[in-house]
Amino acid sequence: MTIQTPNPPDPRARNIIDALAGRSIVLVGIMGSGKTSVGKRLADKLGLDFVDADHEIEAAAGMTISEIFARHGETYFRDGERRVIARLLDEKQRVLATGGGAYMNDQTRARIGRNGVSIWLDAPLDVLMKRLRKRNNRPLLQSADPEATMRKLMEVRNPVYALADFSVASCEGPHDAVLEHVLDMLDTRLATLPRLAEAQAKGPLATVHVALSGREYDILIGRNLIANAGEHITTVAPNASCFIVTDENVAKHYLAPLKASLDSRNIRHAEVILPPGEGTKSIENFSRVCNEAIAARMERRDLIVALGGGVVGDLAGFSASCVRRGMPFVQIPTTLLSQVDSSVGGKTAINSPHGKNLIGAFYQPSLVLADTGALDTLPEREFRAGYAEVMKYGVIDDPDFFAWLEANWRGVFARGPELTEAIRKSCAAKAAVVARDETEQGDRALLNLGHTFGHALETLTHFDSSQLVHGEGVAIGIACAMRFSARLGHMHGQDASRVEGHLRAVGLPLNILDVPDLDATSGEILDAMYQDKKVSRGALTFILARGIGRSFIARGVEPQLVRDFLESELQAA
Repeated sequence: MTIQTPNPPDPRARNIIDALAGRSIVLVGIMGSGKTSVGKRLADKLGLDFVDADHEIEAAAGMTISEIFARHGETYFRDGERRVIARLLDEKQRVLATGGGAYMNDQTRARIGRNGVSIWLDAPLDVLMKRLRKRNNRPLLQSADPEATMRKLMEVRNPVYALADFSVASCEGPHDAVLEHVLDMLDTRLATLPRLAEAQAKGPLATVHVALSGREYDILIGRNLIANAGEHITTVAPNASCFIVTDENVAKHYLAPLKASLDSRNIRHAEVILPPGEGTKSIENFSRVCNEAIAARMERRDLIVALGGGVVGDLAGFSASCVRRGMPFVQIPTTLLSQVDSSVGGKTAINSPHGKNLIGAFYQPSLVLADTGALDTLPEREFRAGYAEVMKYGVIDDPDFFAWLEANWRGVFARGPELTEAIRKSCAAKAAVVARDETEQGDRALLNLGHTFGHALETLTHFDSSQLVHGEGVAIGIACAMRFSARLGHMHGQDASRVEGHLRAVGLPLNILDVPDLDATSGEILDAMYQDKKVSRGALTFILARGIGRSFIARGVEPQLVRDFLESELQAA
């Protein structure tokens, strides 16, 4: 349940909001400690929304907490609780009251530490029992001696609650008195919280959660993440060693700060440095990464860390899926394209002479660290090419995002705050699709908008980046998909022209003939398309559109229609 609070904050509240720097306030404590009652009042004072996590869980499940416990058990409930709290913390700043057991989960505590400020409402046993006897709906207290059960729970949980940023006594009496203690404490002590001061020095951090049961992970977006990677890696893999996979270009800028961060956390590490470029995604380099990781005595629970763009991420991820029958891995993408696309969703692959990404596996990372500061050194051509993947999300199913990009693309290219928002929005869009369709059995194929054309062109240029880089192929592919959709009568020509106009405004290519020195016939392009991953039983599949934000999967497209379209594209002046 979310309560909207229109009251404007008073001066003390404004000081607290400023000091929070966008973080939520999270109330923790055992059942009966007053989290909901105090939380509602606190949210009202601060002008924030209030959410009770238990109420959100009940609304999502369509049953009470007691019914969930009875029907599915505590383990099932705790897994759902963790996912709901992750979503609530990622969405926006608010006051959040958690269930009594939520803070016991290591992942939930780490997330609260990143996205919130925690307050333990510490109540004595006699006060708790007096409050709880008024209601008999607590599944953990359905015992012959509820007071003894509560005492045992407190012995286990109170030492963990004590890890919260602040604690406030929740004694007998009106909750308004507890509220005043909370407000005074926040007003006077928030600025002294070392973690907040450190976070403000690092800059704002956005989080996107990829909700895959048993394989869920976070995407962290912000500056200085490479320099602080050791801190984040220890949260997902305590005591693990790291095998870093990178390329020569990225190593010059970011290998040293990454190693220094790992050293600061006493994390053992080794690395392999590969040549840059699409040609690195080969069987030979796959073998090299696997063998060097084994030679470095990396064990099954150690991490492979991909430091680089999409090529490094794809190769390192596929290697991780195979070494010792599967090692966890972390993505540290250093290009715009990899931050918004290839590092998210678990597609890992290498290339074959017959086509791009034809050898690979679906294998999810444990963590993604998208350091926007790494984009400062990215060549402008690579940044522009990555923007094609950003724009793609608007064309697929979010016309409002496409319109936002039309209005704000200059801020994105200037590396302003618009860039972080564009990356966050892109990652959130992909995460939502991946959660629905992890292995591309359904609508995940929509994320391939433009790729049937683009991959064919990359194959025909033999992955030569001097002719074409992936994002440029995607840009041409999106424009072709729009024109092909209009030609087939699926969409109005003005929508196709609008997409082309935006591509042109940001300096991306629009036409097959824009590829330098491409010497290919319509038949050769069509043949290359038949190696596309979406081909099923010899039938071509395209992602087409009925308008901006209205893409769809078109299966079994007649080859002659494609050939005729390609002929017209190759004849255009």
